[in-house]
Amino acid sequence: MRRRLSAVLAMLLLLVGGQLLVAPGAAAHPYCGLVWGSQARSAGDMSAGTLVNVRAGRHACFDRLVLDVDAPLTGWSVQYVDQLVQDGSGDVVPVRGGARLEVVARVPAIATDSWFVGPGSLVDTSSYRTLRHVAWVSSYEGTTTIGLGVRARLPFRAFVLPGPGAGSRLVVDVAHRWCDEGHRVC
Repeated sequence: MRRRLSAVLAMLLLLVGGQLLVAPGAAAHPYCGLVWGSQARSAGDMSAGTLVNVRAGRHACFDRLVLDVDAPLTGWSVQYVDQLVQDGSGDVVPVRGGARLEVVARVPAIATDSWFVGPGSLVDTSSYRTLRHVAWVSSYEGTTTIGLGVRARLPFRAFVLPGPGAGSRLVVDVAHRWCDEGHRVC
């Protein structure tokens, strides 16, 4: 009987001790309170309108890419890919960075030379913490693809905002890190 009681107590100690070891995972420390992941995001199908501008911005906890469309954008997708490929030709588009996000707006674009800041580049990312390259990939059969090179596979979010006017904006925010400084569990 005494042996059995000792075995039950030992088992309880193991279970409680195991929970104490796991507890820090429950008290996660995401970077800047961001709870984004790195899985693909998308919405809708084809949209009306045209892509009219591509721009980016820096924020305290993330870098932002914005695609401006002159009508409501209902069809888009954003996902990490191994390589970016031009629709139609199948040519691989080189994009700097440790990871690549494929940003697709299901609207056509007529890219103008004024968009480009260098060969194939749409934004000067030299002063950005996370963004490494914003590259023109293609606009083919009503779908426009932008390549977003980032420092590493980091959490991101993507969403559409209305405006200005009758237009809309596809916003892609990429966090600077996964965890706050000094924490390994996010």
